[in-house]
Amino acid sequence: MTATADTTTGAPAPVETVTLTIDGIQVTVPRGTLVIRAAEQLGIEIPRFCDHPLLEPVGACRQCLVEVATPGPDGSMRPMPKPQASCTLESTAGMAVKTASTSPVADKAQEGVMELLLMNHPLDCPVCDKGGECPLQNQAMTNGRPESRFIDVKRVFEKPIPVSTEILLDRERCVLCQRCTRFSDEIAGDAFIALQKRGAAQQIGRFDVDVLGFASEGGVVAEATAFEGAQTPDGIPFASYFSGNTIQICPVGALTNASYRFRARPFDLVSTPGVSEHDSSGAAIRVDHRRGTVMRRLAGEDPVVNEEWITDKDRFAFQWQSAPDRITTPLVREADADGTSALRPASWVEALELAAEGLAAAKEQGGVGVLPGGRLTLEDAHAWSRFARTVLGTDDVDQRARVHSAEEAAFLGHAVAGTGIGVTFGDLEKAPLVLLAGLEPEEEGGYLFLRLRKAVRQGGLRVLGLAPFASRGLERLHGTLLASAPGREAEWLGAVAAKATGDLLPADLPADDAQAIADAAAGLAEPGAVILVGERLAGAPGAYTAALALAAATGARLAWVPRRAGERGGVEAGLLPGLLPGGRPLADARARAEVAAAWGVDEASLPAGPGRDLAGILQDLEAGTLGGALVGGLELADLPDPAAARRALARAGFVVSLEVRASEVTEIADVVLPVAPPVERAGAWVSWEGRVRSFPQALESAALPDHRVLAQLAEWAGAPFDPAPELGPWAGDRVPAPTATAEAVPRIEPGTAVLASWHLLLDDGALQDGEPHLAGTAKRPIARMSAATAAAVDVFDGDEVTVSTDRGSLTLPVIVTEMVDHVVWLPLASKGCRVHDTLGVAPGDVVTVQAGSAASHGGAA
Repeated sequence: MTATADTTTGAPAPVETVTLTIDGIQVTVPRGTLVIRAAEQLGIEIPRFCDHPLLEPVGACRQCLVEVATPGPDGSMRPMPKPQASCTLESTAGMAVKTASTSPVADKAQEGVMELLLMNHPLDCPVCDKGGECPLQNQAMTNGRPESRFIDVKRVFEKPIPVSTEILLDRERCVLCQRCTRFSDEIAGDAFIALQKRGAAQQIGRFDVDVLGFASEGGVVAEATAFEGAQTPDGIPFASYFSGNTIQICPVGALTNASYRFRARPFDLVSTPGVSEHDSSGAAIRVDHRRGTVMRRLAGEDPVVNEEWITDKDRFAFQWQSAPDRITTPLVREADADGTSALRPASWVEALELAAEGLAAAKEQGGVGVLPGGRLTLEDAHAWSRFARTVLGTDDVDQRARVHSAEEAAFLGHAVAGTGIGVTFGDLEKAPLVLLAGLEPEEEGGYLFLRLRKAVRQGGLRVLGLAPFASRGLERLHGTLLASAPGREAEWLGAVAAKATGDLLPADLPADDAQAIADAAAGLAEPGAVILVGERLAGAPGAYTAALALAAATGARLAWVPRRAGERGGVEAGLLPGLLPGGRPLADARARAEVAAAWGVDEASLPAGPGRDLAGILQDLEAGTLGGALVGGLELADLPDPAAARRALARAGFVVSLEVRASEVTEIADVVLPVAPPVERAGAWVSWEGRVRSFPQALESAALPDHRVLAQLAEWAGAPFDPAPELGPWAGDRVPAPTATAEAVPRIEPGTAVLASWHLLLDDGALQDGEPHLAGTAKRPIARMSAATAAAVDVFDGDEVTVSTDRGSLTLPVIVTEMVDHVVWLPLASKGCRVHDTLGVAPGDVVTVQAGSAASHGGAA
């Protein structure tokens, strides 16, 4: 008997152990440990195909057979009559296990299973993508017969079968280990690939409506057809954001990737560890490259963060870093004889000199707005922050390339910046309840969704989702919806906080809402409960204020989960108006003194007061109040008002852009300075947990990261600095907490609705360019409305509806959904549905809704 710490009381909790022998070696393990795991602790390798430490045991392949004896009532050892599967057998006291290395019985059993598996397996190792890293190859050599006795014709299937545009299936290679089906069912919850038929005809495939009758479950089918790969006559596509994990855990070459297929062999590749740049989870990846080209990316193993899983976006969306429009040399704008101007290649010396002179002139003509975007590494973010404050002498800096607010800036400065590691993935596994506010983990959090699902399945976690409708992700978390119209989240959070403090709720509150509020207040008061808030709350006035009040009232822990990988690091570096690195308030004298001393500048040279946010910068650039802009990694179509942003930058006196690829900003800029993508530089992201996730450089490159480019530009400007971050977290008074309140409910006229929207994981983003197979697995843009809202405009499920403003219109098919009335949901930035760009509005605004297409009503296309 041993003891471990009880995480709830802190007192030691007994752990019952058992002692057994494996190949004559004694080992003590916790009761319930599988024999195959006990053998691993001794360094004894037992061959296996179906076993995986993160999947439930199933005993499907039978390759791990061992000889087992257990003590009888009289203490004598009694051998089991047949070899046992060590991947499903739990260790017991006194058990004696013999593996193939010490037991002829186990050796013959494993040899027989291997012969059976190879009987129909094709001999195509030289052309198989798994060749060189294939467990079947390795174990055929170590545990198989030296010669085959099979002389008949092997089974043949049509190949490959596209289970999605990204995943291809070679059925004759499959050994029916069921790893892929178990991952889909247990880990992702996407039941779109399964075992079909029985006996010799059994195979892995899509859900075939003829075989399984799956089409009767209309809800799942309707959701599946919302993906680009529509339902086909022979089944439903593998519609999952996590499907690529099945390729990596497949122990043979049955599942392959359409992009990587036949392009390389493992022994040709150089592997470098990395961290994904696509979301704030900080997932570990492995970058496999050959001759300066990335061939594939795999999930890295990190038990603390992403275990062994990543999203398909993390895995497949890397071609953007080597796209044809990659900028490899500085560009400067030069006027032609006819008065027009165009960018031309220039040397670094010329470009830096012109940039320094232009920014200095813009500084004198009103100042320079700094818009670094939310995709910077921690090192780059510190350099941008320092360059803005010391070289440009401005606090007009804002990294938020999305809907934002002053309330959000205050919340980030008060509760996020400089707080270090807070809520972790491990904390979520132990939490009794998690409230999601303004956050869709599957769409906006990447791997975060899988960890929440694991906690739901294994730890009994309860999930509450504050949203207009229960998304498929929330349903797979078995979550409870707190139905809220966009912009009204503060009311829900405030009501739960009021209930937690014993205040009376309104007497006219519906009984269901009152019960949900009471349950949420009680659940959040339990030790370990967590509130996860997303960046979408920036568009809900009073929501961040209410979230802080709720955390204080219940004792629940609070964490902010941004969508972009660089946003948390940018907050730590002070890329917000009024905020210096480490969470230091710009208005605090001691904080200013610390920063000035660390940067080696005079305190008086730092900006005197908080500057403009992104909206203010763009407004004053258009008005001519600001003289210029320094921009990095900014996609104008992502901004709340792209048209206004384009006008503002076009009218700016001088624009410098630091970019990897050509963009709308580089087309406007006066000087373009190329910077290195993540694969060509070393750096670190800061995850939503507050964990610093460092990664090395994978590809050799002469491209410079942002911090080195800015350091050289600072030297040309006469204010050189060391770009390395030197400032730790702030120990003084924090930025004051926000005190915003909810705004009045907008008036809904007939034919109008409140817009709800958020980003889908796979959308029309620039970091997914160059990967058409991945794009094929994205969800098709649709409009969601409740039955009452749809009936009010005379549309039904599958009809087209036009959502419009005075800027333009979007026409999409309707899926009638159980959701809040008088609300229409659209994907924010999917292909064919760019809400900000087309409609010029943000979630929470009122839009016009009409049946049919825009053309039939004379609307804008």
